[in-house]
Amino acid sequence: MGKDLAAAHPAAAGVFAAADAALGFSLSALCWNGTDDDLKATAITQPSILTVAVAAYAAFTERGGAPPVAAAGHSLGEYAAHVVAGTFPFDAAVATVRQRGQFMQEAVPAGEGAMAAILGLPRPQLAQAIASAAHGEIVSLANINGPDQIVIAGHAGAVSRACTAALAAGAKRAVPLPVSAPFHCALMEPAAVRLAAVLARVTFCDPSIPVYTNADASAVRTASASRDALVRQVASPVRWEEEVVRMADDGIDTFVEFGPGRVLAGLVRRIRKDARVLSVPDNAGLDAALVALGS
Repeated sequence: MGKDLAAAHPAAAGVFAAADAALGFSLSALCWNGTDDDLKATAITQPSILTVAVAAYAAFTERGGAPPVAAAGHSLGEYAAHVVAGTFPFDAAVATVRQRGQFMQEAVPAGEGAMAAILGLPRPQLAQAIASAAHGEIVSLANINGPDQIVIAGHAGAVSRACTAALAAGAKRAVPLPVSAPFHCALMEPAAVRLAAVLARVTFCDPSIPVYTNADASAVRTASASRDALVRQVASPVRWEEEVVRMADDGIDTFVEFGPGRVLAGLVRRIRKDARVLSVPDNAGLDAALVALGS
């Protein structure tokens, strides 16, 4: 991830070097040459994805890409959005998300939690299905990614029962996800408490541009609101569909995804078919985005 961007753009290489220095080990080596096993632990996954996203944006600006009028990110991507907005520096962000990953991993013993993607079932019907499946355990909406894709999270047994109930209610598919913890549900409250203590020690500034948040699907413009939203995000659902709709309603018609893959770009296209959507996961994507934007 990000290797070709770092090789071609000093600004991107500088982001990887800053990550290595902030973390005290070579995250760049893991991103560029690591195996799936090396990268799958969330305490490594989270800083890796953040670093690649910020490196891609750094390459974009180095090449003359226009600055954004607003920023947003999905889950840990909200940290990248705040780096772009100047809310806090990258070195503080990458160190924080590593701890965030550790806290989330440690909040629930391995095997006790689960997540699953439910495809093709409207939110009201899914809410009824998961309510009927809880049986005293936790299962709830975790990532509201679009009108036809919602991820649920909670205790493993409750998630399994909810998948069965969702299929019976008409869902097209219920896909268990290979994750290391049940993110963005009430089981993450211990992680949120620990993260709050870490974020209290990070110096926040008012964002230079609006940053749309997962927890509220609305923009924050102050340091205190930014910190609060990042804490609440951990145990709250990622309201991505609402977030994209709010941005579009506020006049944003072009979305550029920075970082590995093109998942968010695909989600935005399904949410707002009239939006222009671009992706910058690598040098080829960067070149295409710059041409499309006339930069």
